[in-house]
Amino acid sequence: MFYSKKKSRELERIVKANDREYNEKFQYADNRIHTSKYNILTFLPINLFEQFQRVANAYFLFLLILQLIPEISSLTWFTTIVPLVLVITMTAVKDATDDYFRHKSDNQVNNRQSEVLINSKLQNEKWMNVKVGDIIKLENNQFVAADLLLLSSSEPYGLCYIETAELDGETNLKVRHALPVTSELGEDIRRLAKFDGLVVCEAPNNKLDKFMGVLSWKDREHSLNNEKIILRGCVLRNTSWCFGMVIFAGPDTKLMQNSGKTKFKRTSIDRLMNTLVLWIFGFLVCLGIILALGNSIWENQVGDQFRTFLFWSEGEKNSVFSGFLTFWSYIIILNTVVPISLYVSVEVIRLGHSYFINWDQKMYYSEKATPAEARTTTLNEELGQIEYIFSDKTGTLTQNIMTFKKCSIDGKIYGEVHDDLGQKTDITKKKKAVDFSVNPKVDKTCQFFDHCLMESIKLGDPKVHEFLRLLALCHTVMSEENSAGQLIYQVQSPDEGALVTAAKNFGFIFKSRTPETITIEELGTLVTYQLLAFLDFNNIRKRMSIIVRNPEGQIKLYSKGADTILFEKLHPSSEDLLTLTSDHISGFAGEGLRTLAIAYRDLDDKYFKEWHKMLEDASIATHERDERIAGLYEEIEQDLMLLGATAVEDKLQEGVIETVTNLSLANIKIWVLTGDKQETAINIGYACNMLTDDMNEVFIIAGNTAMEVREELRKAKEHLFGQNRSSSNGHVVFEKKQQLELDSVVEETVTGDYALIINGHSLAYALESDVKNDLLELACMCKTVVCCRVTPLQKAQVVELVKKHRNAVTLAIGDGANDVSMIKSAHIGIGISGQEGLQAVLASDYSFAQFRYLQRLLLVHGRWSYFRMCKFLCYFFYKNFAFTLVHFWFGFFCGFSAQIALDTSYWTVINHVFIWGSIATYFLILFAMQSNGMFDVFPKQFPFVGIARHSLTQKFVWLVILLTTVASVMPVLVFRFLKVDLFPTLSDQIRQWQRAQNKARPLHSQRPRSRRSSSRRSGYAFAHQEGYGELITSGKNMRAKNPSPPPSLEKTPDNSTTWIENLCKKTTDSESSFNQDKTVKL
Repeated sequence: MFYSKKKSRELERIVKANDREYNEKFQYADNRIHTSKYNILTFLPINLFEQFQRVANAYFLFLLILQLIPEISSLTWFTTIVPLVLVITMTAVKDATDDYFRHKSDNQVNNRQSEVLINSKLQNEKWMNVKVGDIIKLENNQFVAADLLLLSSSEPYGLCYIETAELDGETNLKVRHALPVTSELGEDIRRLAKFDGLVVCEAPNNKLDKFMGVLSWKDREHSLNNEKIILRGCVLRNTSWCFGMVIFAGPDTKLMQNSGKTKFKRTSIDRLMNTLVLWIFGFLVCLGIILALGNSIWENQVGDQFRTFLFWSEGEKNSVFSGFLTFWSYIIILNTVVPISLYVSVEVIRLGHSYFINWDQKMYYSEKATPAEARTTTLNEELGQIEYIFSDKTGTLTQNIMTFKKCSIDGKIYGEVHDDLGQKTDITKKKKAVDFSVNPKVDKTCQFFDHCLMESIKLGDPKVHEFLRLLALCHTVMSEENSAGQLIYQVQSPDEGALVTAAKNFGFIFKSRTPETITIEELGTLVTYQLLAFLDFNNIRKRMSIIVRNPEGQIKLYSKGADTILFEKLHPSSEDLLTLTSDHISGFAGEGLRTLAIAYRDLDDKYFKEWHKMLEDASIATHERDERIAGLYEEIEQDLMLLGATAVEDKLQEGVIETVTNLSLANIKIWVLTGDKQETAINIGYACNMLTDDMNEVFIIAGNTAMEVREELRKAKEHLFGQNRSSSNGHVVFEKKQQLELDSVVEETVTGDYALIINGHSLAYALESDVKNDLLELACMCKTVVCCRVTPLQKAQVVELVKKHRNAVTLAIGDGANDVSMIKSAHIGIGISGQEGLQAVLASDYSFAQFRYLQRLLLVHGRWSYFRMCKFLCYFFYKNFAFTLVHFWFGFFCGFSAQIALDTSYWTVINHVFIWGSIATYFLILFAMQSNGMFDVFPKQFPFVGIARHSLTQKFVWLVILLTTVASVMPVLVFRFLKVDLFPTLSDQIRQWQRAQNKARPLHSQRPRSRRSSSRRSGYAFAHQEGYGELITSGKNMRAKNPSPPPSLEKTPDNSTTWIENLCKKTTDSESSFNQDKTVKL
């Protein structure tokens, strides 16, 4: 289309609000999307072009043309054109059906309704009719129709909350805020209709995290960045309404810019068959030349004697010309060496294999009634040849559900279950969970099985109370009450939600916050804390702290963060507790849990006032402001008193660990490509056993410039291959063939297990032409590769890199719209019908509900499909060579006259007779010989009809059956055992190795061993580079309608004061039993 050409030349975009006539002169794309391959006009030529890329189809078309020449054809053209047209028609119908569903999906999206401001009125318009420059109104839980500049919203200061699951797979909320000058427009339609701002910004691109532009309005210019933009594919959350101006529409949106094109996929069997057809055609030409030469010789020496019988005139037929015609005649006759029925049979077999996948009950997910589905029938055998798997993380490997599992408080672990002998046991369904029913605000979805923590709360353990108080205070969570009066937490990170929810279940309920106060309910009593300072999280600090004043007037600093960072800030008196807690954290991390250290500090009033004055001075400084603030944060976060640690589980999908282990044993490499942060991805890598402490090295590439990335890759290669294997400057680019040969040699020489972790910004530099070979060489030598913070397009680029340079069969699996481009790029695309919609399923070749089904799809269906197809091809070529060479041999006995030994109609009848006739004969004889009618007709010949059931009552009959069975089976068993012992196959060797490993494996201790310091212990699971601290303390995200808290900070009793009383009534003699359990406390 015209706009696609215009788009490639676009250097910057100029958009004027509410002025379609002005914007149309730039010929920007409208908001209609196209993911289909064909339309009515292009279907026939494009589909025929794709089909005739098959060498066999072109070969049969060539034969058809030859058969239309009567001088050389001894077979009618009908025998070729009918099956050829049938095959092409069937394939075209299948392709048309697939594309019809793509059109249907496109129409469903294009016909969604949106409120657009047209002629000073809000009108319902279809998405496809939305134009650049239009102003759109969005409502809560509504999808964003295009890339919008946020103008105003229902929230204070023009804030709005969005969910970006379809873009980066993250389900946590993100904040966008409008310019102050436009947020004043509110929802006043008259003022919005008069808005005529001019936006000059960057051209359409695929960078999800960057935007640069300028808004000119009322003779002033305002800078625009990514925080002012809402992208297509996002969902508006917790915001009643907002207005936005369309900047990019349709194919120019960043979501569509990251979508890969639908590609024509062919299997390695197809490519092999194309190659075989060429070789066999060459063989056919050789046979034709031999027979043509024979015909010329025969015509020259013997053929003259037959001219009288054939009424030929002297010199009418030249022997050379006769040989030429005979050559083409034999090309036609011997074409059955590659019959067109081969492709028909292959498609039928593939269709059957697809039904086997659809019918597989072991891949049926009963909880959602979702069966596995083969959405294509042409790629089944390719499933058995997979070498690389590229997997999304969120929703694919994990359920994206965080659960509070364990904690360590003052040296004691809570969350483990012990038997009567004090031994740690596994949690089973029969184990009774802690009863939270006395707490009316409990989250019923959370379960905790260790009753000791609840008893410590009831006994008033000050350390336990302080621990839970910290969890309820130190966070960035926002709370709301729904219509039913239930507390709803809006969280920046799922980890924070799990911790605050856990504190709520145990009686320390976060209620509300203002820029100056935080209100919580402590065991039924409302307590309001004055918020004095908020020391926010960022990727360098890896911790967050708050400073509050409690009702008694005490000033406390509460801090939580990565243990590797927080342990360095502890007071010397916490050294013994540090050692014990560190062991606990190592145990938690060994179980795949995500951990945070918890600490506090009592502050002197005078010291705090002096520190706060310095902080205020640093905040208004113009020189080295950030450095001075960071230094003050470091100063006050010293001499902390350790409270303990938390352990949160990011729930894996069922069977993920076993699936990853078995696929690794099959020598399949798994790469994780995720839009999530690095620490989270590493945690999941350890939880899935893709990353282990037994690995020789885990390389982390996190450079911010091309030179840094190149240097980090060079050092990693030196560590792997030695100094001689790496170039001195990293600029050497190998030729493709030399690179592949070199990689294959190095792969055999590298010993040990290595892993590579690379960030999205570093990956952008690493995918450049002069570095990508180094990246690929290093990555392919590693057992596991994890790419974090990658865009959807980068996922596709990584897949294409491996496809192009490794010549390996690739598989991509994901569940969200951000995985579509990766799914389309890989040889095999698999969609998981998960929490993020059906975009991945619609773009996939196969779909199912759980990651664990991938093991059965590849190792069972893939292997069987490939094995059956190879057996079939071997048999088919053998059968057709045998039939064709009969005609070749017959040529020596018929004067090389291109006569057929077996008529094609005869051969067709023979095929059908032997296939269907054998089946019919079998059942005919089976039923006829055992029928009463046959006994009535021939009573003397069949006197024993019906005697079988009587004979089975005789013991000697069973003895004969047993002896016959043993005599028949024993030789086979002996042969098999000897064969396995003397000549084991690769599968036998692997099984023997696995048995030996299991026998030699030592018994695991109850407490897993500690991990290296770079493991998940340090994971502070925020989804952003920085937290929401500044937003909270500024009060911009506080709703104006919320009543202000009472000025006094006294404890105020709540109506639910009976909560703790009810809790105490439910236990008897708990104090004595708890004192016995407390012997390990420091």
